[in-house]
Amino acid sequence: MRVVADTGICQGHRLCQGDAPDVFGFDEENDVVVVLDERPDESRRADVATAVKYCPAFALSIDED
Repeated sequence: MRVVADTGICQGHRLCQGDAPDVFGFDEENDVVVVLDERPDESRRADVATAVKYCPAFALSIDED
């Protein structure tokens, strides 16, 4: 699994940080999400999937390897 964030459509809601704070960070200067761990352990899949599902801007996705 590879986590992808489209910073061009990110609206800075930061909801993803609540679901997976070890995977998603935030760039205060540019007001966008930052992927901290592009290839998190499979044990993090449920939390990452929740963050992707509930992103209001649909800026997050999971690419399968």
